[in-house]
Amino acid sequence: MDGIIVINKPKGCTSHDVVYKVKKIFNERVGHTGTLDPNATGVLPLLIGKGTKLSKYLINHDKIYEVVLKIGIKTDTADSEGKIIEEQSIKSNLLTDKNVINVLSNFQGKQEQIPPIYSAIKVNGKKLYEYARNGEKLDLKPRQIEIYSIELLKLNKKENEISFKVECSKGTYIRSLCEDIAKKLGTIGYMKELNRIKVGKFNIEDAVTIEQLQENIHNTEFMNKNFYTFKKFFSKNKSITMTNKDLRRFLNGIKLNVELQDDLYKIYDNSNKFIGIGEVRSNRLKREIIL
Repeated sequence: MDGIIVINKPKGCTSHDVVYKVKKIFNERVGHTGTLDPNATGVLPLLIGKGTKLSKYLINHDKIYEVVLKIGIKTDTADSEGKIIEEQSIKSNLLTDKNVINVLSNFQGKQEQIPPIYSAIKVNGKKLYEYARNGEKLDLKPRQIEIYSIELLKLNKKENEISFKVECSKGTYIRSLCEDIAKKLGTIGYMKELNRIKVGKFNIEDAVTIEQLQENIHNTEFMNKNFYTFKKFFSKNKSITMTNKDLRRFLNGIKLNVELQDDLYKIYDNSNKFIGIGEVRSNRLKREIIL
């Protein structure tokens, strides 16, 4: 099978663990377009077989998360996996709806963010967390991100926890965002829980568990509903039906003159067989993905 399956990643396993399990289920090559930390849950699109060719259409997608921020405690990894390195008492008037909403609103829009030292970003060919584990300090440069929306979901004053939902651009580190929010509140904090509820067009409602997939891999109705073939992924894109002559030229990599808007198009032969995806730029159609 070639396409995408969206997994609802459970807590306590790595994205690599999920890829390994799904690879055994499909007995196909499997890839993903962005990891979730072991303690995080939620939407993890996996590319199956030739579906790996779809990776470039997924890597720049925006994301939506539900987050629990624990304040008054700082960890070395900025999440619940790390060691506690500092604690502070919380003033009773700090966790009010008005105060927290006001602070959260300051983070909406374009901004620069310094990534957490415990991350997989590479500097000089070495991942940041490798520097951190060796006790090496780096002068990290901020990166441009954008927070499209951020809203308070719940305050737990007893546990000093703030639950919020955030829609953000690719490259946003929620652990860094949590620390920055805590700092703006006048305290310290770390990301206690993270649930990714949307990646691009894929919602948490579209996701299935590994157990559901394993039980239904031969269930046609289940797979038709939950597996994204190339045609399903590009379902909203227009189609082009080609003559045998044009199709041969197209498949040989020759750009064809067309009077069409710039976009991606589903390509069919004259017997209505799906061939793949073509891209039109400046009235020229070129081969993009061939199945």
